[in-house]
Amino acid sequence: MSTVRGEFSSRFGFIMAAAGSAVGLGNIWGFPTQTASNGGAAFVLVYLVLAFCLAYPALMAELVIGRHGQANAVSSLQKLSGNAFNKRFAFAVGFGGIICAGLILSFYAIVAGWMFSATLEPIAKLTRLSDTAQWLSSQSLARDLIFTALFVILTISIISKGVENGIEKWSKRLMPALLGILFLLIAYVLMQDGASEGLKAYLVPDFSSILNPELLVSALGQAFFSLSLGTSVMIIYGSYISRQENLVSLGAYVTLIDVFIAFVAGLLIIPAMYVAQAQGVEIFSANGQLLSEDTLVFQVLPALFESMGEVGLYVGFAFFALMSIAALTSSISMLEAPVSYAVERFALSRLQATWVIGGLISLVSFTIIFNFSSLFGFVVSLTTQFGQPLIGMFCCIFVGWIWHRNGLLTEIRNGYPDAEHSVFWRIWPWYIKFICPLAIALVFIHTL
Repeated sequence: MSTVRGEFSSRFGFIMAAAGSAVGLGNIWGFPTQTASNGGAAFVLVYLVLAFCLAYPALMAELVIGRHGQANAVSSLQKLSGNAFNKRFAFAVGFGGIICAGLILSFYAIVAGWMFSATLEPIAKLTRLSDTAQWLSSQSLARDLIFTALFVILTISIISKGVENGIEKWSKRLMPALLGILFLLIAYVLMQDGASEGLKAYLVPDFSSILNPELLVSALGQAFFSLSLGTSVMIIYGSYISRQENLVSLGAYVTLIDVFIAFVAGLLIIPAMYVAQAQGVEIFSANGQLLSEDTLVFQVLPALFESMGEVGLYVGFAFFALMSIAALTSSISMLEAPVSYAVERFALSRLQATWVIGGLISLVSFTIIFNFSSLFGFVVSLTTQFGQPLIGMFCCIFVGWIWHRNGLLTEIRNGYPDAEHSVFWRIWPWYIKFICPLAIALVFIHTL
């Protein structure tokens, strides 16, 4: 097993990398779509509650496991296991998270490929390449296969360079660019007719729908999906954090940034939907259901941009460039989870492991593309609504029930010497031991 491990060179580097993992299509594609499909502001309220009350404690559990273990997800969990049964359980949880990350990346790459093609379409129109623009905007096997492969190759090229020169370097560059484009687009959309109605739908909740079972499961899955929990990603990133860093504050920063970006993305997408509707674009069916959930942003927003005239081409390019950046900052973390396991378990070079695993994930993506109607929605639901919350729950069980309390406190004290006297330490250990597993279980029981 390889003993050479990378490490983030700075606090800012980790925050940007972890936030980049958390802030992706889950926030900018998934969150607004889920919001529009599940009661608008009611979903937002439930999501915020679950993000801080369940997702943040689970995030801390994964980061602590990773920094203590200083290894891939499976090995880090097994280091907490004192007997054969716990070690087998650790393998199932850690490897399950790795499989979950790979499956998420397989559908993520397809959506990211759509983003790439949508980014190029305005350029084709501006250069009067009408046939190319039509091909880029029309869903086809050739287009999906080509752009999915291109996205995976780009992700591989970043991951193969390691932690500091790959993940950290590009996260520092891409995240600020993402935020800048996002705020410029929000300013533009909020000045359009219909935006105020969208803001009302987004910010004024209907409390009668808050306990809707589908809303609860969707909000829980979204909270875990957007923070990359239950995929072994944050365990891996935790293993790259210096022992001099305060994990409690780092986890809080990542959660706040993630929730902030998700909320701000909603400020863009939801008002933009109503602006498009005011301009004659059909958003909802006769019974109030959202049309084209998976491809919402690719059908509604291009119509909105087209109504702006030639300036809409530039706005459309900026928006989908933003989406592509968001996809890339998350994909590099999801590929890192299986790559780190292969490097340490099988003593492969990082370059070998990255290309082999990237190739396998591409094959899964191609299989989904060839069977899109039956597999895409199934894989999305399986991983984000069920796999991630359940694996996140098992990580909480590991920290709360299997790891000795003194050992846990010792790890938290690294970078936070006064942890024992903090409010965090008075609440968090029993919270992940009882509240988090019970709450996640109750949400699933409520849906039966």
